[in-house]
Amino acid sequence: MPASSVALRRLGIAGVCLVSLALCCGLAWWQWERFSSASGTFQNLGYVLQWPLFGLFPAFMFWRIRKLRRQAAEADTPEQTAEAVVPEVPAPRRRPAPAPAPEDDELAAYNKYLRELNARDK
Repeated sequence: MPASSVALRRLGIAGVCLVSLALCCGLAWWQWERFSSASGTFQNLGYVLQWPLFGLFPAFMFWRIRKLRRQAAEADTPEQTAEAVVPEVPAPRRRPAPAPAPEDDELAAYNKYLRELNARDK
């Protein structure tokens, strides 16, 4: 990617982060006004504390993604990829089949009746 497009992309992301923070701080102010009013509740106060965190979330995600990409780039050296061993996947665990439950007399009679009806249809 050309350097100008990377700079433009980063500028766009920073703009989105700032707009998000400004919008969410405005919503926090609105919730503070609602809390201060006669009909305000503690739920509004909770939103006052939450909205700024929501506004900071895009900036946090941008920072986190950059950090993970840098770590991945540092870990991807030709020496390490050639020696990388794919871990063996363990075989799935097999549960023993449950022992068949003994049939009671009523169920055995019903199954016999169903077999007879099936035999008549054929």
